[in-house]
Amino acid sequence: MRPSTLVPSVLLSLAVTTASAAESAHDIAQSLLPEVTAWRRDLHQHPDLSNREVRTSKFVAAQLKKFGYDVRTGIAHTGVVGTLKGGKPGPKLAIRADMDALPVTEAVDLPFASKAKGEYMGKTVGVMHACGHDAHMAMTLGVAEALSKRRADLAGEVMFIFQPAEEGVPPGEEGGAPLMVKEGVFRDFKPDAVFGMHVVSWLPVGAAGVRSGGAMASSDTFHIVVHGRQSHGATPWKGIDPIVTASDIVMSAQTIVSRELDINSNPAVVTFGVFDGGERFNIVPDKVELYGTVRAFDESMRRHALTSLRNIAEHVAAAHGATIDADIPKPGSDPYHSNPVNYNDPALSARVQASLVKALGAEHVVEPKRWMAAEDFPQLGQSVPAPSVYFFVGVTPAGQDPEAAPSNHSPKFFLDEGALPVGTAAMLQAALDFLGAG
Repeated sequence: MRPSTLVPSVLLSLAVTTASAAESAHDIAQSLLPEVTAWRRDLHQHPDLSNREVRTSKFVAAQLKKFGYDVRTGIAHTGVVGTLKGGKPGPKLAIRADMDALPVTEAVDLPFASKAKGEYMGKTVGVMHACGHDAHMAMTLGVAEALSKRRADLAGEVMFIFQPAEEGVPPGEEGGAPLMVKEGVFRDFKPDAVFGMHVVSWLPVGAAGVRSGGAMASSDTFHIVVHGRQSHGATPWKGIDPIVTASDIVMSAQTIVSRELDINSNPAVVTFGVFDGGERFNIVPDKVELYGTVRAFDESMRRHALTSLRNIAEHVAAAHGATIDADIPKPGSDPYHSNPVNYNDPALSARVQASLVKALGAEHVVEPKRWMAAEDFPQLGQSVPAPSVYFFVGVTPAGQDPEAAPSNHSPKFFLDEGALPVGTAAMLQAALDFLGAG
């Protein structure tokens, strides 16, 4: 894999045919590149798990204070917010970046690779920015610095939100976007729009894209405990086998998508990620635990899938003589385990797309496919309510097939640092245009 210490100059050809305003965003991003790269490498080498972003939040807050922002800390445990008032009256814009890393042991050979350890679910684990949040923070800090230097020209106000626990809260805790909302992140600042961005392996470095409407799926996390009756493995008729029962639930649930949902109109997914039961080869256990996720782009399909999953679990268990405890949320009932569709407002999407074209050139801006991954980002805009837009920045090196590249969350996830000036320029231009300084 190409060493990321050699930063490709992917922006050198991006602004050749664009106007002076776009060249300005390009030039600013290039001038900030040494700082943004250094920030990204520092944050990558020192990652923090969800709701544990202590070092990260101190790093971010220090930079924002240096830029002259009014800084609040401690929101949703470790969240950081910086606000800046422009020199002219105008709209209010919120820009969000996520801060947490994943319980993943890095398998990429970098001079600044993470060697960090943390505790997750009672186990000591490696910690890695395997989803690119280090780049999100670094690029967003670059935008914050650029806007602070152009404060007099800004018509309106901007709030930078550095959010903890986007990857999900530890069991029994609150966090992330819903807790930031609950603790009043927008109490004194009501944004007219919310922007966010995400680096992705399925786009090549140099490319960026925004999709109007549903960009990322809704997500709901479920937990099912199947209760049977323990017996010796030699006499299973004396017990009720929760392993067989749980297996039947898993297989029967596959018909929800394949036979009950109109996937010709919208995609949906029901995935079981954990099947945990038993301790010895010749003992039928008394319970099995199942964890999984439901993803959808249509609200009625989402509700149908969750309702059907509960019906299947209850009736299959009853057919085996077993019982269940099912934590299957209703959409919106548990903001810490359910996220709505990440919906890009069409009118605002058109404005942001135009900004991306100005910053990068039309040949580098695409309409990306829908992504079945999910985000708690839309909870911010919905809480105001305010329209939001979430766009994507490619990170896979030139010459490598993005579809075959290690994906986000992989221990081999690799971010070509040529993406840093692309994302910085794109978000900066979108912000400048929204605040009347583009």
